[in-house]
Parts: sequence; C-alpha cells; structure tokens
Amino acid sequence: MPELPPEIARRRTFAIIAHPDAGKTTLTEKLLLFGGAIQMAGAVKARGDARRARSDWMKVERERGISVTASVMSFEYDGRAFNLLDTPGHEDFSEDTYRTLTAVDSAVMVLDAAKGIETQTRKLFEVCRLRDVPIATFINKMDREGRDPFDLISEVENQLQLDVAPATWPIGMGREFKGVYDLIHDRLILIERGHSDAGIAVKGLDDPQLDALLPAHLVTKLREEVEMARGLMKPLDLKSYREGHLTPLFFGSAVNNFGVRELLHGLAEMAPPPRPQPAAGRANGTDEVEPSENKVSGFVFKIQANMDPKHRDRIAFFRLASGHFKRGMKLTHPRTQKQMAIHNPLLFLAADRELAEEAWAGDILGIPNHGSLRIGDALTEGEAIRFTGIPSFAPELLQRVRPDDPMKAKHLGRALEQLAEEGAARVFKPRMDSNWIVGVVGALQFDVLADRIRTEYDIPVHFEATTLHTARWVETENPLELKRFIDNNGSAIADDHDGAPVFMARNAWHLNHTQEQWPLVKFLATKEQSAT
Repeated sequence: MPELPPEIARRRTFAIIAHPDAGKTTLTEKLLLFGGAIQMAGAVKARGDARRARSDWMKVERERGISVTASVMSFEYDGRAFNLLDTPGHEDFSEDTYRTLTAVDSAVMVLDAAKGIETQTRKLFEVCRLRDVPIATFINKMDREGRDPFDLISEVENQLQLDVAPATWPIGMGREFKGVYDLIHDRLILIERGHSDAGIAVKGLDDPQLDALLPAHLVTKLREEVEMARGLMKPLDLKSYREGHLTPLFFGSAVNNFGVRELLHGLAEMAPPPRPQPAAGRANGTDEVEPSENKVSGFVFKIQANMDPKHRDRIAFFRLASGHFKRGMKLTHPRTQKQMAIHNPLLFLAADRELAEEAWAGDILGIPNHGSLRIGDALTEGEAIRFTGIPSFAPELLQRVRPDDPMKAKHLGRALEQLAEEGAARVFKPRMDSNWIVGVVGALQFDVLADRIRTEYDIPVHFEATTLHTARWVETENPLELKRFIDNNGSAIADDHDGAPVFMARNAWHLNHTQEQWPLVKFLATKEQSAT
C-alpha cells in the first residue's frame, strides 16, 4: 500500500458498536471529554437534557434514551485527528448502522462485563466482519459485579472466532475494582473513588510498590492472572488486528472515566489510518480507491433532513476516500454527470457544526443540499467512480400510512419521499392504490417516523396494519419480460422513491409461487445504492 501523506496518516475514523445498555452513549461522551470536544464531565449523571450524550440530538432520542441516528463527532487527541461515528445501538435501526459501518476504518465493540456478547453485538460484529473492519473491545462496567475475565475472553474467541489479546487487565471487580494493569507498557493504573481519572503508574508486575498500593489478595490474583493470560493468549499483533483477525481488549468503567484514556491511547497507536475503499468503474482498472491518491473522491453514506429545525436543510454525510479537499472545490456527481461547487461543507461535533476550510481522506464532511445527493452517491474530481458495498435492504415490516387530515395527502407524499431518500425507511406507492406503504426493519421506526412527520412536516399521521408480508425489487435483463411480469401482477406492484418497480408479497407462499412462475425475473432482497 502506498505511503500516506502525514495528514491522512494521522486520521482515525471509527464507530462504536454495542448492544443497547452496554454503555455506548457514556463511553462516547467520555471519549469526547478526553478529546477536549466537550467540557461537561459526568453529564450522564445530570438531569434533563444534559443527561443525553451530545450524539443523541434528535428529539425522539432524548425522549426514549436511545441513539436512533448516526451522527459524527470530530476531535483531536495525542496528535491524531479522530472522527467518531455514533451508530444506533437499538436493534430496530440496523440498516442505518450498516451504512455507517461502510464509512469507518475500525470499530470499538463495547461489552457489559456482566452480560458479555448479546444479540445486537453479534449482528453488528458480523457487519464489521463482512468488510474486515478491525475491532478493539472495551469491557465496560467493571465497577459492578460481572463475569470472570477469562470467561468473557473465551466467549469472544468462541462465538466471534476472534483471537483476543488483552491490552489491559482488571484488578478486582465491583466494589473491589481498583484499576487496571497495562500489559502493553507494563504499568499499573489505579482508580481512586471520587477522582475519576486519578492513577499512579508503576513499572512491572514484580515492583514491590504493588504490594504497598493494593490489598495482598488482589496483588496475588493479578500476578497469577496476567501470567496465565500471557501464557494462554496470543501477543498483541498489529498486523493481525488490522486484518480483522485479533481484537485488543481493554477493561474499564466509562461512567467513572476509567480505562477510557487507555482505550483512546490504544486507538491512537494501533487503529488503522484511512483504508482503501471498494469501487467500480475506475479508468485505471482497479477495484478500489487508495486514500493516498491526489484527486478528491468520496461517497455519501447517510442523509439527514432537518438537523436544524429553523432551516429545512438536508445534510449529506460524505466520507472522503482520497485526496485533499478544500472549501469551494467543484466536484463531479457521476450519477447525474453534473458539477457541484461545495461552498459550505461542515465538520461536526454532534449537533454543533462549523465550516470546514479543508479535509483529508478519512474525514467526514456534511454537505448541505436540497435533495440532489442520495445515499451511495459519489463525488469526484471528474472520474466516474461508483463506490460499492452500500446496500438497501428489503423491509421486514410493512404498514400503510395515512394523514389524519386527508387534505394533506399530497404533502405527506413529499415528506415520505424525502425520508426515503434519507434512508430512514423504504417508501412504496402501489400502482393500484392511492395509499402509501412504508417499510422498515424494526417496529420502533414507525414511532420515530410518525414523530418526525408530525414535528418536521406538520402532518399528523397514523400507521395501519397491512396484509403484506415483504417487498422485493424486481429486475430482469429482458425489458419485455419485466413489462409482461408487471402487467400480469399489477395489484402486487408498487414503485419505490426512485421509481424502481417492487413486488409486494402477501405471504411467503405468494413470494415463492411467483418466483417459480417467473424464473427470468430476479426478486432482490438487497440492492446496491446508487449507480453511475
């Protein structure tokens, strides 16, 4: 791989993945605190609005206490420029999370010390594995009673098929949690109650200071466990970690700020700089874009409407794949073959934003636009690149949506199309029915959509159950065959927000039977976003 320019080499773009309640929001806030991005320590213990970490800016998130949208936070620490992408932890928002993970170079997996690997953690891990995203693991809530560290390690190794290399080792647990031993730098870091970041470093496990600083039974246990860990587990190998085969393991308590600094140091030292991005249609015949390439290119992985309620804006979240971007640059939009001058690109600290005068490969920019950019779109300095691996998923839940006031039906249609372009839901217009059908991956999304349509578009709506089972995009290499299929199945055909035809199946039998009858038609459950 070509050597990276210094500014690109110091970028670290990562996401945090976790099951709900594992402590991801708290950890996000504490990482920002250490990075100097926020000054308010202990905000998670505060009341009211302050209780939510800065990444949870949407109204519905504050009400429910979960992250439902992926936002971006940029900060500097230890000579590195970090871009932290916050992913929705709730299982109902997996599609948004999946697309966010296409834009990162590494991830931090947060596990609750008492619960270990949970369902959503496993799902998100599988998404990372598909793209060989390197993962560091943070075992959180060590200040509470939890499971034996060796038990947790063996679960990660067996269930995720990952080698584990502890970077720190816990001293005690729950009320007896005294700190961690840093296995990389051979030092002891102690936690002192009431001083969330206080610590004393000592050299080596045999240092007699350990006996003076810790209770005798904990020193004995620490020496035994570290010796056992070093004997049983693989050493921390940078190459193996960056290839996605091994996870460095950190222990801590995010709510007490403890272990967070060590995790951040670990990311600064070990996490990969910007990686090549998969792409198609390149003039040079390769199937990826190297971050070291001189010309600017990148892709849109998320659209967010109405981040600022005062201005009905649409922000495209844009991952730079290569080059050195400068404000005011003119970039080509391959899908429409038009040029766009990027006058007001934004850098983010959650809901806060500032104009970006420049950015480098690995950075995430917000590009204000009025619907011209969609998820999966590329922007380049002229080359007709299509970035690959940014999918749409067929929804698993389908409901009809109606406005409470029938006079607002046309306005509702426009609102739904905007939300569909944003990737918040799939929206289908049946060809033989005047009502819109909305498809989502998880039931909670219906509540979020109803709330957003009411607050952002001033259209109170209600969702109704349908007899529909699932939706499939239909494609065929023969246009006449597609027309014949649509003519014969008119009552089950709808169009998505891009105008692509979709088959709406009443049940599993209906889908299977139709597939058997039309062998030349492809029924797609996933579809690549955008095309040049």
